[in-house]
Order: sequence, then structure tokens, then C-alpha cells
Amino acid sequence: MSLTLEVALALAEDVATLAALHERELTPPVLRELAAIGFPDNLALLPRNAAQAEAFALMRTAVLACVDPATPMDDLAAEFAAIYLTGAYGASPCESVWLSDEHLICQEAMFELRDLYTASGFAVPDWRKRPDDHLVFQLQFLARRLAALRDDAGLRALAAFLDEHLLRWLPDFAARLAARCEQQFYAALAILTNSWCQQLRDHLAEQLHEPRPTPEEIVERLQPRSQRHPFVAPVRFVPGGAAPSW
Repeated sequence: MSLTLEVALALAEDVATLAALHERELTPPVLRELAAIGFPDNLALLPRNAAQAEAFALMRTAVLACVDPATPMDDLAAEFAAIYLTGAYGASPCESVWLSDEHLICQEAMFELRDLYTASGFAVPDWRKRPDDHLVFQLQFLARRLAALRDDAGLRALAAFLDEHLLRWLPDFAARLAARCEQQFYAALAILTNSWCQQLRDHLAEQLHEPRPTPEEIVERLQPRSQRHPFVAPVRFVPGGAAPSW
């Protein structure tokens, strides 16, 4: 699949849909709409291997199960809160918690992403309620950049964003939700989101004819950035935010 403007816009729509599902609690109308459009089989980036096909199958099953009138919506709402609001599962949707030494929110990753967003004309509405490095904002930023793709420079910028931010922690976030969620939907959504983003990164590598860097190479590439924001006051809890227990 060549990354034409039409394809890039379709991929942007994919990731915008994923962002919306992580952003807000599920409602019966949303679930009925997901079932009606055949989510996730309506996505532009379809599975290419067994692991990706399994992620799609898990999501497909979860959607169909939730559409069942017998499914308690209160349980889904409680699960959403445990993941995105209270941190009860110890699976923060914020990058800083995964990458900072003390697993705190609002650390260096948040400021790096804020700089990246600002350079692209993107800004979060209120970092105190949902920090810049939150999964929802990273997915929204990814959608914005996909929609703006025009050349190889844009492809490389996207690849760098995935390598240096989202894909450094998203696999661990998905794995922890898979192990701790009591309801299938959000575990399946996290697994699907990681699978989709990994596949996108593979596709970028193919388009650029450049292999994906190893985790060690990415760490080495990022090493000088540790001095960019030398002092950041630790923040353990932000009202309305997500600060998991570790």
C-alpha cells in the first residue's frame, strides 16, 4: 500500500477513531454504531500477520459482547475510570509515568511533547486535567500529522514521533491492561491500538526503505535530551488526571 494522500487521510481517520474511544466513556449509541460499521474491520490499516489478526479478533468480539443488552454499562464505566481517571489498575495512559525513573506524571516526556505539539500548531486544552503526554493527545497528534503528510520529511517526523514517544510505552500499557482489566473492551482496545501503531511504523519503514531502529538505538539517540528540562517538580496527583499506583 503506497502512502498516497488518500491513504494518509484514511489512516488519520483510523487513529482519530481510536483516540475517541480512549477519550470518552462508552455509551449504548456508540457501541451500536461500532457494531453497525463492523469495527474494527472498517479500519484502513488491516491485519497483515497473525498477531495483528488476533488483535482485530479480540476487538471484534469485545464490541459484539458489549452490544448485548445484558452487558452492564456501569461495569464498563467503572473500568474506564480505573484506567483513565483513578489509576486503579496501575496502567497510566501518560508517557511520563512509564518512562520517568520514579514513575511520576508531568515529567520530561510531557515537556518534549508540548514542544513538538507547539511546532505543529497543536495544543492541549488543559494539561492539569489531561497532560500533554496522555495517550489521547498523542493519538490525536498522530492523526493530525498523518492528515498533513506530503513528503518523506513528514514520514520521517512521524517515524521519529512513534519511535521516541508513543511506541516506547504503548506496548507495556497494552500488556498491563490485558493482564488487569476485568472487562474485555478496554483491554482489546489497548491491544488493537498498539497493534495498529506498530503496523503503521512498519509501513513507514517500508515507505522510507529504512529499517526500524532497535530499542537500544532509540535510547542512544535520545541520550542527549536528558539535559533539555533539567528541573521538573514531581507531581503525584492532578485532580481529574490519571496517576496510577506502582
